[in-house]
Amino acid sequence: MKENRETMAPVLAEAVDYHTYRELIENLLAENKTTGPNQSEAMVQYTQMNHQRMARWDKRTQLSEETLGVLEAITHPQLWVIITEGWCGDAAHSVPVIAKMAESNPNIDLRLVLRDENPDFMDRHLTNGGKSIPKLVVLDGESHEQLWEWGPRPAPAQAMVMEYKALPDPPPYSEFVKNVQLWYSRDKTVRIQQEVAEGLRAITVPEVS
Repeated sequence: MKENRETMAPVLAEAVDYHTYRELIENLLAENKTTGPNQSEAMVQYTQMNHQRMARWDKRTQLSEETLGVLEAITHPQLWVIITEGWCGDAAHSVPVIAKMAESNPNIDLRLVLRDENPDFMDRHLTNGGKSIPKLVVLDGESHEQLWEWGPRPAPAQAMVMEYKALPDPPPYSEFVKNVQLWYSRDKTVRIQQEVAEGLRAITVPEVS
């Protein structure tokens, strides 16, 4: 189903901006909680680590000149909706970058929604049949028609995930996750910026004067 104003109305009713999302995670952690129905100790610990990762990327992320150029070319309003959860490690690396990109242009309105609170919306944006997050859904700011989507992770990290799942005798998942987190740290948001910018460039049509 393609997105439009009717399908997006209930989703946007639950959506929050990036600052509010960060506050939500911080407030939940103060109560030893996380987002979603799974409130296990492990999930709360994941969320605590992700909270720290997001804080680091909030401070360290620098948008490239190429990325800024693509963003500046957006002259028609766009609505960006990210499907996420506080315990998601991939989201902790990607969401702050996307938020900084959105902040650079007043024509971009960024909203975040929780996966498990929006099952219908999530089901319209599956990856290989799975509910992988984060997912960035880019919509026309007026009609709310979908223009493009990205996620759940940059192509190299996605390849790592697929290779791990294909192993007949995979190493412990905790070891694999460390390798993925190391990749994100070494990449310094470069690949995320490149992939999102490439997708945006393809849907941005310059205005004719």
